[in-house]
Amino acid sequence: MSENQKKVVLAYSGGLDTTCILFWLKEQGYQVICYTADVGQEEDLDQVRQQALKLGAIKAIVDNRIEEFVTEFVYPSLAYGGIYQGRYLLGTSLCRPCISKGITRVANEEKAEFIAHGATGKGNDQIRFELSCISLDSNIKCITPWRMESFYNRFEGRLDLIEYAKSNGFKVTATPDKPYSTDANIMHISFESGVLEDPLHPPIDDMYLMTANPSQWPNEAEEIKITFSEGIPRLVENLNTKEKIDKPIDILKYLNKLGGKHGIGRIDIVEDRYIGMKSRGVYETPGGTIIWNAVRDLELLCLDREVNQIRTQLAEKFAEKVYYGLWYSPECHYIRACLKLSQKLVNGYVILQLFKGNAYIRGRKAIKSLYDQQLVSMDVQGQFTPNNADGFIKTSAIRLTAFNNVYKQSPYSS
Repeated sequence: MSENQKKVVLAYSGGLDTTCILFWLKEQGYQVICYTADVGQEEDLDQVRQQALKLGAIKAIVDNRIEEFVTEFVYPSLAYGGIYQGRYLLGTSLCRPCISKGITRVANEEKAEFIAHGATGKGNDQIRFELSCISLDSNIKCITPWRMESFYNRFEGRLDLIEYAKSNGFKVTATPDKPYSTDANIMHISFESGVLEDPLHPPIDDMYLMTANPSQWPNEAEEIKITFSEGIPRLVENLNTKEKIDKPIDILKYLNKLGGKHGIGRIDIVEDRYIGMKSRGVYETPGGTIIWNAVRDLELLCLDREVNQIRTQLAEKFAEKVYYGLWYSPECHYIRACLKLSQKLVNGYVILQLFKGNAYIRGRKAIKSLYDQQLVSMDVQGQFTPNNADGFIKTSAIRLTAFNNVYKQSPYSS
């Protein structure tokens, strides 16, 4: 092996794109170190590592990042209200900065000048990987095959890669019959590409991996209790089976299992990519969806109205920054610090019923609740004098009266 060959650390999943890219980088004369992050994708990662070595990588590293991913990315995002365009809980978006942290560390340890990834030139992941890595180490250079003419002129798409793999004698899991792309971690799995690029084409029933199809949903509901501390789930109790789960990874795994059984957390959406085009994605996020529903409900007992409104506004900006690959940016650090502070008072538990694709809220209790049952009751006066509302309404109506005196009919009416 030549001493002057340049080293590149490849973010390697063992899937079609990165397997072909590994082989292609070798053809270009690079020494390739394959980096695979274990983020709970439930694959045989030792087999992925062995495959990388068999295909000519000089080193193949499997890095267990599950606990860090869950505790530093997934749970904070769910607590802070991270949801993109009102539906997507950011499973892939959150994973990229976690992986980038690992690949940047390995590149420094191995004295590699380059990193590489298999993200498409039309997608979000190229931005997420590169902006994250640059934020962590501005000296890192990135090789981006799907943006290089010599690569994309040779491989127009996934079918060309499948043929390339076949002609070079190595196996990949993708086939011409199922050419859609998947990305999995402990929080979710995503599906895109292939037949899914037609927004009218329904998802394939046997495609789903984390959630049961409607015909398989149980006819019996299940009730659980989730206890939160500062917006983070600390304990899950199954009120039917009396099981108790209290470790961070185990909580998410358990809620994935229960939510998956009841078909919770499956969405099919068209979203706006950062790069400017719309794309169609299908996602399964069972445990994350249950936690999301529960913590949003508990917040309403714990947070002042104005604080919660500001938290909601900041959460929208936070989700946008994460989706755009800016987890490590100055503004995202600042927003996260504000959102973390908002969760300081979110302590208590929520009871949910899991049934037929939904996580229904059945009850909630906060350690310190702003809900005053006597004050709000329709049966007792409490500390509120009803005629006080008269002045409140008159004061609120001042601006409406002024407008009506000038414009008898609204100038904004169509």
